[in-house]
Amino acid sequence: MTSTETRPALAGFHHFSATVSDVEASAAWYERVFGMSRVPAPFPHYGDPDSGYGVILLDPGTGLCIGLHHHRDNTGEPADERRCGLDHVAFQVPSRGDLEAWASWLDALGIAHSGVNDTDDPMPYSALIFRDPDNVQLEIFHMDAPG
Repeated sequence: MTSTETRPALAGFHHFSATVSDVEASAAWYERVFGMSRVPAPFPHYGDPDSGYGVILLDPGTGLCIGLHHHRDNTGEPADERRCGLDHVAFQVPSRGDLEAWASWLDALGIAHSGVNDTDDPMPYSALIFRDPDNVQLEIFHMDAPG
């Protein structure tokens, strides 16, 4: 096979970045909810460093990163998955029991959520849904491995 017939390698999911209305408030929220550590230096926007910056949060156990971005021209509208852009982000957990633990964790933090939802349509999975301070929908997700 030639290189154009085979998809290049992927190693996993690295990060997601969201534009937020208040970088400091959002960083504090994500640090509290996900227990992530903030990378000390802000990151300028690639190709347009004068437009704003990003703050990066890192989970050292998994390597997952969350970028929270300030844009100079942001009008502060809340996120809405019904418009073009990000619909939601889902974080995988090893077992359904972990979803119950997350529901308890969010309860302890006073964060509203859907409770654990189980479905078989169109395939079996379970999800816990909640929102960040800018209304970005987040999910904690479990699906048994096929087979």
